[in-house]
Amino acid sequence: MSCLSVAGIVFLTLLGACERTPQPDASPQETEIIAAPSCGSDGRLTTQLYGSIARQISWSSGELTCESMLRPEGKGIRLRFAGNAADSKLAILLALPELQRGSTVVESPTVVTLTVEGSGRFFSTPTLEACWSDIATQELIEDGGDRYAISGTLYCVAPLGEINGVAAISIPKLEFSAIIDWSAT
Repeated sequence: MSCLSVAGIVFLTLLGACERTPQPDASPQETEIIAAPSCGSDGRLTTQLYGSIARQISWSSGELTCESMLRPEGKGIRLRFAGNAADSKLAILLALPELQRGSTVVESPTVVTLTVEGSGRFFSTPTLEACWSDIATQELIEDGGDRYAISGTLYCVAPLGEINGVAAISIPKLEFSAIIDWSAT
């Protein structure tokens, strides 16, 4: 029995040794500034979700995370927006296969996927014709390499069906702006 007590004391000691101590120079404001560049200072996403997840979403750069990456074979780009909505964290992914670096486009076919993070729930467009995007701006960011400020509006005429279920979500209109990096893989 004394072996268990010694083992328990050693375990607790090691567990305490793994505890992180805050860095004296770190402040919450610095953390927020680090997270913002992927969305830019004007980053935003606004939409109204209908169906099995009914929510008004109005995320700005302070409460939104954005990511971009090239699609397979360099055909267009993917944008990922994530934020909190009620008691869930939602991620909305837009795949724009016809978008090219520095261009604007009207009625570009768009694949939309919405996930409820940590729940295993995924919703996606049924066909490439169900949603399209109008890209209003895509401007090179000075000293940004291959980074562009982008803004646009997504329209969907069909609901996004749940991949592993029978539910659906409708996103008739979604407005967004973010930063995309054409060199990100």
